[in-house]
Amino acid sequence: MSEPVLEFPESLPVSAMRDEIMRAMAQHQVIIVCGETGSGKTTQLPKMALALGRGKRALALEGWGKPAHAPGQGKLIGHTQPRRIAASSVAKRIAEELKTPLGEVVGFKVRFQDRLSRDASVKLMTDGILLAETQTDPQLLAYDTLIIDEAHERSLNIDFLLGYLRQILPRRPDLKIIVTSATIDAQRFADHFASRHGPAPVIMVSGRTFPVEQRYRPFEESREHDLNDAICDAVDELWLGPAAARDAGDILVFLPGEREIREAADALRRHLSHQVHLRHAEVIPLFARLSQAEQDRVFDTGGGRRIVLATNVAETSLTVPGIRFVVDVGTARVKRYSFRSKVEQLLVEPISQSSANQRAGRCGRVANGICIRLYAQDDFEQRPRFTDPEILRSSLAGVILRMKSLHLGAVEDFPFIERP
Repeated sequence: MSEPVLEFPESLPVSAMRDEIMRAMAQHQVIIVCGETGSGKTTQLPKMALALGRGKRALALEGWGKPAHAPGQGKLIGHTQPRRIAASSVAKRIAEELKTPLGEVVGFKVRFQDRLSRDASVKLMTDGILLAETQTDPQLLAYDTLIIDEAHERSLNIDFLLGYLRQILPRRPDLKIIVTSATIDAQRFADHFASRHGPAPVIMVSGRTFPVEQRYRPFEESREHDLNDAICDAVDELWLGPAAARDAGDILVFLPGEREIREAADALRRHLSHQVHLRHAEVIPLFARLSQAEQDRVFDTGGGRRIVLATNVAETSLTVPGIRFVVDVGTARVKRYSFRSKVEQLLVEPISQSSANQRAGRCGRVANGICIRLYAQDDFEQRPRFTDPEILRSSLAGVILRMKSLHLGAVEDFPFIERP
């Protein structure tokens, strides 16, 4: 087996905070790491846990104590992601950085796919997989460290996990928990995991961002001019307009769902075929149902210019490389329980301000960026600041039945972050 190489890239803001984060991990049972998307927390935190001697193949770095376990007796570092596509791509990325084959030290387990050897130390998975494991391993004894990533997404699974972990912490003093979040709501997580010494420590990591210019381009939908025409106009403005940089980078377009992505891709390919300079630009869709090979195309930046059309999977979970411009349609598909018709509906809704800012931040990662929002500025200012957690949008019957099936105990006694 090849020996993993532990290096922390200096270009990532989280690497500058490495000593502080590792000290907090060593001293506290739970820590909250709050950092903008792109600060490197998803890829570097598992490596910091390895450096502290946690995981099966304990690797403790010089100066950070001895491995937590004797060789071969260690437990796993569990690392959860809200989406399958993120779990597999993050596992590949960390394995590359450790210079080991995927599955040997770092692997992933998602529904229908398991790439994990018996001696692996870091296991990436969706939060649903970890919740399911609480059925067969109620104390989660297979793990010595758990990283709950993207906790700000506040899906039902994440809320159940955070409540469940708080219940088992007193019985598992050896278990370390790291909760990461991209938004300013970190204090809520810190209070949730408060112990007799006060709230859990919160470590702020700055994002790696260049200035992003916001341009508002609201459009009136008519028979002659629809959303796809507005997207084509925005692409022309970014790549062909008078202010267009000649070294223009790639464009990331946020759309609500798969159908809209397919329609926009057809419209863009037709539009680009008439442009002499842009007819070789590539249009790449990105959504959760694509095959692994098609998803991997997003990470190949070798060719010419690209337009990536994505759902909100690219908002926080995945970092698409080479993006200089963002076109934000301003909507997303959201599951919401309709009190009137008594059913859960998947509706296209305007996104919150925090989501819109996350989307804009995707283009300020490599150089100065431009974000074109296809809605008006006063519309943006009237939107809610944060997206409602899923537990407040769901049917209470569904929440209770889900908790019963997961054996999470009585609903009224469960430590929710926010009560439904």
